Amino acid sequence: MFLQTKCLKTPCFQVLLLTFISPFDTLSAVSFMKTERIYKEGVVEEKFPNTLFKVKLDDGKEILAHIGGKLRVNYIRILLGDRVQVEMTPYDETKGRIVRRLK
Repeated sequence: MFLQTKCLKTPCFQVLLLTFISPFDTLSAVSFMKTERIYKEGVVEEKFPNTLFKVKLDDGKEILAHIGGKLRVNYIRILLGDRVQVEMTPYDETKGRIVRRLK
């Protein structure tokens, strides 16, 4: 918990603002979330509209996954039976993002 001071200069007077900066501000929360990713591999079993896929992971679980950014931008095709790498968060292990198509 930090205390930051700002000085606002207006034509009439100067105002000193004290703002409270939380340790959980948006920048630290984003960097914290990026470190907690889970990567697993699986096989695409079913294809749904809007680039959604049902992926069966190597540990036997089935999740619903969508295509990640680089795959979408570069028009990488995902077909049934493809091995893929899926990125998940520890908060919801029933959904994920396909980040790589494996050979």
